Amino acid sequence: MEESGAGALHWWQTWWGVALLALVAAVPLVWPSVPPLVDLPGHMAAYKVELDLAHSPDLQRYYSLHWALIGNLGLNLLVVPLAKLFGLELAVKLVMLCVPPLTAAGFLWTAREVHGKVPASALFGLPFTYAYPFTFGFANFVLSMALCFLAFALWLRLGRLGRTGLRALAFLPLAIVVWLAHTFGWGVLGILAFAAETVREDDRGRRLPEAAFRGALQCLPLVLPLLMMLIWRSGDVAGKTEHWLAVVPKVNYLLYALRDRWKWVDVPSVLLVLALIGWAIRSRRFGFSRHLAASALFLLAIYLALPQKIFGSSYADMRLLPYTVAIGVLAIRPHATPRGLALAGLAFFALRMASETASFALYGAAFDRELAALDHVPRGARLLSLIGTPCRGEWTMARFDHLSGMAVVRREAYSNDQWSVAGAQLDRSEYYAAGAFRRDPSQIVRLHDCPVNRWPTLDASLRHFPRAAFDYLWLINPPAWDRSLTAGMVPVWTNGRSVLFRIVDRTQPVIRSTDTLPVAEP
Repeated sequence: MEESGAGALHWWQTWWGVALLALVAAVPLVWPSVPPLVDLPGHMAAYKVELDLAHSPDLQRYYSLHWALIGNLGLNLLVVPLAKLFGLELAVKLVMLCVPPLTAAGFLWTAREVHGKVPASALFGLPFTYAYPFTFGFANFVLSMALCFLAFALWLRLGRLGRTGLRALAFLPLAIVVWLAHTFGWGVLGILAFAAETVREDDRGRRLPEAAFRGALQCLPLVLPLLMMLIWRSGDVAGKTEHWLAVVPKVNYLLYALRDRWKWVDVPSVLLVLALIGWAIRSRRFGFSRHLAASALFLLAIYLALPQKIFGSSYADMRLLPYTVAIGVLAIRPHATPRGLALAGLAFFALRMASETASFALYGAAFDRELAALDHVPRGARLLSLIGTPCRGEWTMARFDHLSGMAVVRREAYSNDQWSVAGAQLDRSEYYAAGAFRRDPSQIVRLHDCPVNRWPTLDASLRHFPRAAFDYLWLINPPAWDRSLTAGMVPVWTNGRSVLFRIVDRTQPVIRSTDTLPVAEP
């Protein structure tokens, strides 16, 4: 701890106050039956394969499983015991329900260890428990970041108590746990710990090179996952690393940090937090934790340098930014405890949680309306899903991009939305008769023309997909289409917009020369 606070504690600085704030962070996820996060249904399909492939002939027709020790196994491991107790869907919901409270607890515990007590400014960091990577459904990543902040707070506490020997022993397995959840969380933990130890050595009067060297020695218990990463990345890895220095997206991602549903709420929320950091930099009423501030600046530099895609995993840079901003907020140290700042922080958190709760209820209801189609899909069916998706520039996302993965979960059907990046997932699609519609993003079609023609039109997909390879066609939130292209198909369900067809006539339509299927890497 860099300095201790003094004086009586306010309720939100007590252990029970922190617990209450953490529990409030779970509220938005209580109502939806399936957490309405963009990628999560696709991940749930992978968990279904992981759990039931061995005794499901239907799944064996379409998928294979390749267990490997990789830094991307958070929920993959947790669902194994939890699904036996609660079933897969409830198990996933319970884990995701815990992620925001664990993240909030990690934020506030870290702030307490750094400042001596939770500063009022730290309350402005709590909304980042629902940062854009969370709503995007990066399940293992957000779990690893929650574990990262909890582990870092424990690292600081043991260091403050002088229990460095115990800390070294404890973090040999803890580093592996965080890494297994997701590599990013382990990397951020290492940066935070190194900055903390370097500042601690600098406080003891050591010159910076020596302080950094001693800080690195203190962090040796965290390096064991490096060996695992070398083993992993020496295997079958086919994903690309590309899109370096994409300036415009990096600027946009800053405004996206709290992106959810309503731009008029989300963008001002981010600007408010940035204004607080700017005020703290300029005002004499505030100081900063040196090692958290240094960590935030270092992570910002990494964010600017990172490509958008690493080893086939998209949005590699975007995932890091909201947590970088949160660390910057946690670094702020008010020289007093201004009542107005605390009230503003609590009001900001309450506003964000109310907004998230309403938004998630609406998204959850939309999920339920679409998933009613699966009651009409036979078990083991060969299902092609085509999902209408707005341009990425539109603020409100439908979040349906991987909803078709629930067909695997509930009906053990084939779904064409699964990822296929060697070295990043355990399951693989083996249904080669699907051709170009075997994997993500073949399920995505445009709702209308986009400035960047990334996705094919619905008509083009309807002409190209191999009818003989599929039994059913599920159009989710589709744009208008040429009805002649669904001739020979019988509608068996609709909710007024989305339609489930049974394919009767497997005659392939005539493909026009103007119809192309752009290749969109996942």
